[in-house]
Amino acid sequence: MVGKMNVLVYSGNGTTVESVRHCLYTMRRLLTPNYAVIPVAAEILLKEPWTSTSALVVFPGGADLGYCRIFNGEGNQRISQFVRRGGAYLGFCAGGYYGSKVCEFEVGNKKLEVVGSRELAFFPGICRGGAFAGFSYNSEVGARATELKVEKTWWGNEAPESFRSYYNGGGVFVDAEKYQGKGVEVLASYSGDLAVESGEGKAAIVYCKVGEGAAILTGPHPEFAAVNLDRQTYRPEIVDAIKEDDQKEAAFLKACLTKLGLTVNQELNAVPSLSRLHLSSLEPLDVQDLVGSWKDIIVAEEGEEYIRGENDTFHLGKLSRWSMGSLATVLPSLSSEKADEEAVNWGDRILDYSTVVKQMMVHNQSYPNCKETPSFNHHAFYANLRHYQSLSKYSRGEFGKYLIYGEVVTSTNTMLERNNKLLQRLPTGFTVTATTQVAGRGRGSNVWITPAGSLAFSTCIRHPMELTAQAPVIFVQYIAAMALVEGIKSYDTGYRDVPVKLKWPNDIYAEDPSKPGEKAYVKIGGILVNSSYSGKEYLLVVGIGLNATNNAPTTSLNALLTHLNTTRTRSGKTPLSPFTLEKLLARVLTAFEDHYTRFLQTGFSPAFEQEYYKNWLHTNQIVTLETAGGARARITGITRDFGLLRAEEVGWEDRPTGRIWGLQSDGNSFDFFRGLVRRKV
Repeated sequence: MVGKMNVLVYSGNGTTVESVRHCLYTMRRLLTPNYAVIPVAAEILLKEPWTSTSALVVFPGGADLGYCRIFNGEGNQRISQFVRRGGAYLGFCAGGYYGSKVCEFEVGNKKLEVVGSRELAFFPGICRGGAFAGFSYNSEVGARATELKVEKTWWGNEAPESFRSYYNGGGVFVDAEKYQGKGVEVLASYSGDLAVESGEGKAAIVYCKVGEGAAILTGPHPEFAAVNLDRQTYRPEIVDAIKEDDQKEAAFLKACLTKLGLTVNQELNAVPSLSRLHLSSLEPLDVQDLVGSWKDIIVAEEGEEYIRGENDTFHLGKLSRWSMGSLATVLPSLSSEKADEEAVNWGDRILDYSTVVKQMMVHNQSYPNCKETPSFNHHAFYANLRHYQSLSKYSRGEFGKYLIYGEVVTSTNTMLERNNKLLQRLPTGFTVTATTQVAGRGRGSNVWITPAGSLAFSTCIRHPMELTAQAPVIFVQYIAAMALVEGIKSYDTGYRDVPVKLKWPNDIYAEDPSKPGEKAYVKIGGILVNSSYSGKEYLLVVGIGLNATNNAPTTSLNALLTHLNTTRTRSGKTPLSPFTLEKLLARVLTAFEDHYTRFLQTGFSPAFEQEYYKNWLHTNQIVTLETAGGARARITGITRDFGLLRAEEVGWEDRPTGRIWGLQSDGNSFDFFRGLVRRKV
């Protein structure tokens, strides 16, 4: 499925915070890095064009009447159509009730009773609950670890006989076995006596074939992992039972996701702990001057220095003050014993990363060594940066001069954009990069997946207000996209043949190496530009994510090289060396600085325009404009005044009618493979 990399977890009205958090944790644990697992509000499901890029939509626990109030009508039509056209739906507890034709909950209980038909009707019968007595909203009174008997007919002999799962108010799918002729399979059944009439069988989890897609609905909560069940909130006997069966439950969920058509991890991925951040510079002594410019936002507490930003708190550790031997004493949270303890307590459980203090080591004497940053070689990065700067006609030595690197961070964009006090004091070209992001961000509702092997970085630009007429801010996204492609193709001699292209406005696509000769393209990179206004300048944070050495979730630059090298070898040419992240980052940053410096001088000149077209996918492409009532149009370029996508209406035999549209990138999205320009919220 081209582009179906998103798994959307509804987090709006009707859900509970705990259910959403458990759902996000478990989905990410099982699906990263193959999919981006994203919490989404109702507005996105109702109005954004999410269906073409999503593999699965998940409705977690809560109260399904809230879902009805929001999605009845058009919303449910979109969800139903998504599934019937090949998508997947996963409903836990309340999401299971909601996905059934009829919901019957606590019938006869005046305070709790909910009875009514439901529009999705993936399960063509009644979901009746609570399956066990004692339920109370916002309470653990009726909770239990319920034993589920696995139906082996769909899984195979490797399936466990049973496992225990968290339960609190879910239903049973009445007479589920009678609906086999309508595409229903029972995946697991309750083993205990129920408080309601279940008809034939005691179906706890069902699979429903729906058109070309499918839905799985559950009564219990198999997504509640034991590591996230604390004994203060949940009864100890429940925690112990679920912990004992954790591997069985995870295996069951993996089998369910596979049955829905998703690619799951063979091993369970631990949600990684945040690592130290390392601040360095091309000239290490310059770091001290930079930190000195932050003096008005640095606070001293008990002899330690902190920057308390709007979103994150950074603890500054200066290696010049402390020997490595005494560092563990000064910063106890960084000692190996403490780090191991934190890995146990935090590394594989739900965590609000914004509350974690980020440790920033200030390297003002030398570059970080390879033992401190084993996944990123600072010496190689700065050596390549110097080399590429020496070849540049326009470099002022700004982009990449200062670098923050972290092996595991939340999001390079978030650390800059959402900590405005720090952002206002950063120079143009200041860059943050990471090996792994746990909360990377993309345009609109998208999340760009950044597992190890991705090139992920964000760069600050202070764009002068006085130049906005000549060099409008809107074009920075185009400049960044062009620089990214140029950085790849000028990485070294011979790399011009790497088959990467631009998709409007700022995505990077590559020919799919698994489909040689078909001109099939997959997304391998994206760009996100956030801007704010401060004084006489715009503060821009340009975030870039690129699959460099990792093959999941689509393909990577090195996978392209493997295919390209086959062709080169046949023609007697020397194979190209694999990309390295350090050298690639240095090249992209210098290319970005070259392009941006030229842009300030000339604006988006005809030369820039032609360079952009040389690498884009859309020349003379015929598209359908959703924003213009489905009119057909030919893409003719972008405007050099406001950076709008220029589309010329075509009529009979694709002849131009004379009508022309200019489409904003922030108001529209381009489904390249379907030739559709869609309205965005």
